[in-house]
Amino acid sequence: MIRLVIEWCIKNPLLVCVVSLFLALTGVWSLSRISLDAIPDLSDTQVIISTEWMGRDPQTVEDQVTYPLTTTMLAVPGVRDVRGYSFFGQSFVYVIFEDGTDIYWARSRVLEYLNQVSRELPEETSPTLGPDATGLGWVFIYTVEDTGNRYDPGAIRALQDFYIRYQLLSVPGVAEVASVGGAVRQYQVTVDPKKLQLHRIPLGNVIRALRKSNNDFGGSVMEIAEKEFMVRGKGYIRGIRDIENVVIKTASGGTPVLLKDVATVRIGPDIKRGVADKDGRGEVVAGIVVARYGANALTVIEGVKEKLAMIAPGLPDGVVIRPAYDRSGLIERAIATLKEKLIEEIIIVALVTLVFLWHARSALVASITLPLGVLVSFIIMKAMGLGADIMSLGGIAVAIGAMVDAAVVLVENTHKHLEKARAEGKTTERWRLVLDASLEVGPALFFSLLVITVSFLPVFALEDQAGRLFKPLAYTKT
Repeated sequence: MIRLVIEWCIKNPLLVCVVSLFLALTGVWSLSRISLDAIPDLSDTQVIISTEWMGRDPQTVEDQVTYPLTTTMLAVPGVRDVRGYSFFGQSFVYVIFEDGTDIYWARSRVLEYLNQVSRELPEETSPTLGPDATGLGWVFIYTVEDTGNRYDPGAIRALQDFYIRYQLLSVPGVAEVASVGGAVRQYQVTVDPKKLQLHRIPLGNVIRALRKSNNDFGGSVMEIAEKEFMVRGKGYIRGIRDIENVVIKTASGGTPVLLKDVATVRIGPDIKRGVADKDGRGEVVAGIVVARYGANALTVIEGVKEKLAMIAPGLPDGVVIRPAYDRSGLIERAIATLKEKLIEEIIIVALVTLVFLWHARSALVASITLPLGVLVSFIIMKAMGLGADIMSLGGIAVAIGAMVDAAVVLVENTHKHLEKARAEGKTTERWRLVLDASLEVGPALFFSLLVITVSFLPVFALEDQAGRLFKPLAYTKT
């Protein structure tokens, strides 16, 4: 079989050149569209269910939220493990699937079973799925800093939550932008128990009145002068005054009791559960950009940077956005390492061929096989869904050494056959000598490379994190 391939290639040099050019262009196209990252994704295929039930202790959250969710998720098809964590006012359930499970198929199955268990959960809870991302999704972290000390932490956090965050969510490939640090603004109603007792108003009535007063209502339409007018009641709360004027009850004489008569309303910070500090210089507001599952990390980071540059002129005076963690540098250095090693190998092969054979065209033939082989490998990586990272690019770098040996041996043997024929004065056709020389060592070279390939086959037997770490290297090396 190998002999037939060699013979066909030598008899059709023009077609071989056309196919090689096509493969090179396809390889460049694949390289421009392949997923780029620094390291392979070692995380499991998992779906996170987050449930908030504020004010409840961890044991209550465990009994009424985490336990029903974990026991139900055990029945989801393809599930390997379910882990539940209960905290004060919050529950997290990690549903881990078998290797190779499609992440979106897994999310749809979890949603189906989540609908079944929702009737068993408390009415105040609303379980939600986490972002469609992995543990490797943290690709970019930035800080929002007030260089002029003009704004309080609440204003900076509000700027992050309601302006910067929404802008970055529109970047393709971004699954979530999480906010950290600062002070979360909230309306705080401080009720006076003595005034509640004086007016004989239960605390539950205050809560219900607040909920009912923050809503818009729609009615029917009225026809006036051959025109239709829609009836609408506008009731959304827009400030402290609207909250203070909420009617709690009506006294016997018809006098309304307002919220400000029994409580004090103000804007204050929420209770902090963490803090973000940068370089030990004090607290800052930070944003964590999480890339979507399977997205090109480098493309996502570039899109985030472009969006930050676009929104920078709209920020208040003295407020700047600065990167705190940027993975693009590591990704670019990994790619640069492959380019550097490839160029070094090409130069070494060319020099060795020139020194020992003293033939420029022979050096060119050996050097062309290296970049062409690398480009073909990118075509296969794109077709298999493999991304370019340190491990997969490392496999290509390892394979370059074997490719160099085969090319040098083949070219050197062909060169010796031509020298021998020239010395003996034979008039044999030149391409016939090339064919004989290639057939002499071609099969042996193929099987020697095959032996090297077989040595990597045990790597494909690795499972879980070890398999996800080393299989990309074995694939690209092969």
